[in-house]
Amino acid sequence: MNRLRGWLQAVGATAITLFAVLAGAQVLPDKSHDKTLGVLNCASSLCHGSIASWNGSPVTQNEYVVWSRLDKHARAYQLLLNEKSRRIAANLALPQPAHQSRICLDCHAYVPAAPAAEAYKVSDGISCEGCHGPAERWIASHTAPEASHKANIANGLYPSDQPLARAKLCLSCHFGTSDKYVTHRIMAAGHPRMSFEMETFTNLQPAHFKVDADYIARKGHFDGVKIWAIGQAVAVGTQVDILLDPRRGRDGAFPELTLFDCHACHHPMADKRWKPVGNFGKSVSPGLVRLNDSSMLMLRLILRQIDPALGERFVQSVAQLNHAVAGTGDMADRGRALKSVSEEAARKIAATGVSNENLRAMALALVDDGIAGAYADYAGAEQATMALGSVVNTLHKLGQLKSAPTLNKGLANLRAGLVEDEAYKPADFQARLRAFRPLVATPLASR
Repeated sequence: MNRLRGWLQAVGATAITLFAVLAGAQVLPDKSHDKTLGVLNCASSLCHGSIASWNGSPVTQNEYVVWSRLDKHARAYQLLLNEKSRRIAANLALPQPAHQSRICLDCHAYVPAAPAAEAYKVSDGISCEGCHGPAERWIASHTAPEASHKANIANGLYPSDQPLARAKLCLSCHFGTSDKYVTHRIMAAGHPRMSFEMETFTNLQPAHFKVDADYIARKGHFDGVKIWAIGQAVAVGTQVDILLDPRRGRDGAFPELTLFDCHACHHPMADKRWKPVGNFGKSVSPGLVRLNDSSMLMLRLILRQIDPALGERFVQSVAQLNHAVAGTGDMADRGRALKSVSEEAARKIAATGVSNENLRAMALALVDDGIAGAYADYAGAEQATMALGSVVNTLHKLGQLKSAPTLNKGLANLRAGLVEDEAYKPADFQARLRAFRPLVATPLASR
């Protein structure tokens, strides 16, 4: 009876944990109050430090080696020691060097919230526990014969395999939060412009896991389009959070300018870019700095395919926020309304995903929106190009698109129009989209 009661309690804890993951309520690793033990506890050749992957093992066992040798996260801290970082710190008049300043360490290293074990080193950069959570409660139990992934999560392992939780984790640095954010001042001091799309950047990193039958049985399988879609929904919600935050949303007399379209200001004054009709209804007025709507454009397109009614609510919410930014209406109320819709969208996508039957229509919509002029801003074209890479790749895997070399050549041609953001020409990108369209428009049976 005691064993049965313990099993029921474990199932209950797991159910609560999974609900928290779906709701996006999981505590991020750097906010956890569990103790961080340090990467040395993962680096043994009998754990995750093998030079080569193990045959017959459910995990590769060489995760530490892949991370330490190939993953840029392992070298994030070291960037703070170079000349560029020293110059940024000097331009910002930071009282300490970049590698000692929390404003830099927030994203270039994993800084735990609770006191860490002696083996922890900030110089390890974005370490194992920076993504998987402090190991105090799960490091011993996760190798036990009866261990399960669900139980590990209940013990504090961060569920980075779940798209919604992964989006919140990745975007906390690659986009920002109210606690840590690359502001307009930081970029003006020399920091590169933040550019991120979760599915694309996931594929750019060296994989230290393998999605095989065992992985799918333990964690499920999530295709790239679902990961892309959830990332866009979370990005919209994060942008609204920062916009409304009284500390992050303003910088003196000005709003936080990184939330707006960079090239609405960064262009010659003779280059007249304002148009009377915008992406989300009629533009309110010339001369106003526009919100960066690149992720909003992606989420609008996604929702039109999977839930048109929710998509229309989203469009209206964005339009209302744009009016509030222009001074018509209460920005806080309208921002909260958009945040609510974007969270609903994230939950919807996490629960249902994107149907394979919708993928071709989604690829065509990404192209046709651009041909119609939706990507007048560089950021929108950049997000659309990364999105097309994810959707086209999935269509190819499903056998709905053939000739990978032709598809890759077409995607490379789109990326060629984005090499320099300051040299971006909307008309040129529209022409590239027209050339790309036949690659996704022609039915498979006719080729």
